Amino acid sequence: MTDNKIVLVTGATSGIGAAVARRLAAQGHRVLAGARREDRLAELAGDNIAVRRLDVTDRADFASFVDWAVAAHGRIDVIVNNAGVMPLSRLDALLADEWDAMIDVNVRGLLNGIAAALPQFQRQGHGHFVTVASVGAHEVVPTAAVYCATKHAAWAITEGLRLELDPSIRVTTVSPGVVESELAESITDPTAAAAMQTYRADSIPPDAIARAIAYAIDEPAEVDVNELVIRPARQR
Repeated sequence: MTDNKIVLVTGATSGIGAAVARRLAAQGHRVLAGARREDRLAELAGDNIAVRRLDVTDRADFASFVDWAVAAHGRIDVIVNNAGVMPLSRLDALLADEWDAMIDVNVRGLLNGIAAALPQFQRQGHGHFVTVASVGAHEVVPTAAVYCATKHAAWAITEGLRLELDPSIRVTTVSPGVVESELAESITDPTAAAAMQTYRADSIPPDAIARAIAYAIDEPAEVDVNELVIRPARQR
């Protein structure tokens, strides 16, 4: 396996996903970036970054995304399952459609990524799953019950994957704290939106998370960085 890796990144058109794609491409890795917004994908495409529309909630579409990468490069070395949504609200607001969206993207999207990439990793005898979870995987705050549940599920699925797989396939969970991103723009509940604006006062740039992911990826094959929690120094 070469030092320059073939890396798939989901949710790649903004925030952490875009930062990961750009940082890894700048380091010489070949990045295959997927997301739903085709106009943003066109802006991202460039040296070492190939793009394709991807809906992570569609299992067949995810399988096709992986097949496209393998057809282009003969292998995949890493998949960064980053796609996520965060329309926060109190449970008594009963925004059930938004609950469904978080479950579909944050949990089913992750499972679809595992289902698409794992057979290829097993065939080639190596691979690396990176899940972008959240500090919400480890704590619950008001308005974030469903979001935290999905991120705890992502953490649990990824940890279970690590325990079940052969050591030739590495598994990393990255749990970011408050990061500058567009995630909060999906919040329709006024109370939750106001609280998030205050909460984000001490956010860190998405490249802080991209650096951590690059570190985990670049460790030698015998080193598995299982989990990283990265948050602003002022976030307690």
